[in-house]
Amino acid sequence: MAGRGAKQSRSGTGLSSRKGANEQEEEEQPLQAVLVADSFNRRFFPVTKDQPRALLPLGNVAMIDYTLEFLTSTGVQETFVFCCWMASEIKEHLMKSKWCRPTSPNTVHIITSEFYRSLGDVLRDVDAKSLLRSDFVLVYGDVVSNIDLSQAASSKGGENISVMTMVFKESSPGHRSRCEEDDVIVAVDSKSQRILHYQRTQGLKRLQFPMILGNQIHMHATKDGYGVRVSNLLMYDSVSSDLVRRWVYPLTPEANFVDQQGRSCTFSRHNVYRGSGVSLGHGSMMEENVLIGCETSIGANCYISNSVIGNNCTIGDNVNLDHAYIWNNVHIASEVKITQSVICDKAVVKEGVTLNKQCVLAYNVEIGPNISLPEGTVLSMHHPDEEEEEDDDEFLSDDDHVGHSKDKTKLKAFNPAEVGAEGKGYIWKAGSLDDTEDEELSQCLWGLVLNPDPESDSEDSEPDDDEDPVIPSPEMDDVNVFQLEVLGTLQRGLEENIGCDNLVLEINSLKYAYNITLKEVMQIITRVVLEYPFQQQGPEITASQYVALLLPFLMNMYQLEILEEDMIMRWFSQGDITDQSKQLRKNQGLQKFIQWLKEAEESSEEEGE
Repeated sequence: MAGRGAKQSRSGTGLSSRKGANEQEEEEQPLQAVLVADSFNRRFFPVTKDQPRALLPLGNVAMIDYTLEFLTSTGVQETFVFCCWMASEIKEHLMKSKWCRPTSPNTVHIITSEFYRSLGDVLRDVDAKSLLRSDFVLVYGDVVSNIDLSQAASSKGGENISVMTMVFKESSPGHRSRCEEDDVIVAVDSKSQRILHYQRTQGLKRLQFPMILGNQIHMHATKDGYGVRVSNLLMYDSVSSDLVRRWVYPLTPEANFVDQQGRSCTFSRHNVYRGSGVSLGHGSMMEENVLIGCETSIGANCYISNSVIGNNCTIGDNVNLDHAYIWNNVHIASEVKITQSVICDKAVVKEGVTLNKQCVLAYNVEIGPNISLPEGTVLSMHHPDEEEEEDDDEFLSDDDHVGHSKDKTKLKAFNPAEVGAEGKGYIWKAGSLDDTEDEELSQCLWGLVLNPDPESDSEDSEPDDDEDPVIPSPEMDDVNVFQLEVLGTLQRGLEENIGCDNLVLEINSLKYAYNITLKEVMQIITRVVLEYPFQQQGPEITASQYVALLLPFLMNMYQLEILEEDMIMRWFSQGDITDQSKQLRKNQGLQKFIQWLKEAEESSEEEGE
């Protein structure tokens, strides 16, 4: 899958019952969009410690501008941009852009909060604020696309039970715009296009889509157009190349669709783009697929191919750039060779430096002279110790973040063996995976390294040995967060005397917000209910009091057909692990109940014979 957006509909009893004139009013509602300008992960760290992903330059234009242009071109007239990380920078950028001008066909509203932790948090806030009046488009702020969504909208037809239509762009296997991390297996009803099963091919997430409170999820697949999420630097490389090669027409470099004054460029053969004020030294050659920003100076005898150079950069003599992405205000000295690497704003590359494949110089880094960086080296002005000292750094407000890193950096010397005799920076080593990443993955700027998962066959597979306990699936990051959400929901339900139907509705919405399977939901709810008395009363509740409640609890669960005989019998036979479990199974009432289950099972078997 090259890219994915989502078109989601909200329907309530009030809207579904409107007829006649109200139907015409419904049709006249402007198309709205929710743009999430945060990925809620650290995939671009340490680069995004200084700049949010939505503002990273892609073809010398901020990523979020491509997303807004895509929404506007598809007919969106009102967009709500939700920001968390570095929200003030995103807001400042948008306020200065064409999107906030009175003449903009797409009215942009900016909503910021430090407390968004996931897409689910954003959607709950959307619902709480009652911002949407009809169907809307849901996208992240790193989407680059020219897909026409009108067919996806019409494919919904008269169905009022479709809660969401997922839009997929088909690409051939191995195509550079196809991110291997996002390859999925989707089972759909060929007639209705309803999604029945959704699974990432790497075995990370396996989701089934049953009826969601009477609603369904559908898909729309298209072979036309271009659609990609810039989810890592490998995709950044691919999308940058596609932009220069004009695969995302009409979003081409010379179009200046963001309407920036003084940022025009000329287009010539072999896909070479030159901004205003560019100077090119004698003997320098731009072979093909090259974009050079405004006011950039290039020295003599340079060779540049398949590269993007930003604004106000200076490049010395005899420089070789191949698949290099040079951002703004970068200085590169003479005799430098850069291959498939990213150089962020205000970085300095001194004389005689070689950057091998997949190197990254973050903001303000200086490197050299006369040093060669190994493949995959990432340098940052942020010391890697900051990752351990500030585990929650990604979710700090912008004001809290400013200044802390600089104070720590001043106390730590640079290593000349890493950055050169005159260099400034530290080798960045990604810390342990945060709560938003999967345990099966290793973090990498250029794409996740997938570790094998030999035990992942099916989410519904049962243990081979009857002695094996039933355990939750290994994807515990979202599961732990979901468990806390369920606990908070039940606590609030008790305190505010909320009806069970409303609690079920809220827990179901949480289930789909965190991609939790039905099996995990049952395990978590049972665990939360059983542990809740301990959290309320703590050490005051005794084991004897808890055991006294166990028998009526088991009987009730059995009568309601939540627990079957086999499950209870298996649990009882797994005892004798600790002194407490031995003592528990000596309870006379529990033993009588187990004996009754055995006799009932034997009698049913005799009747069957």
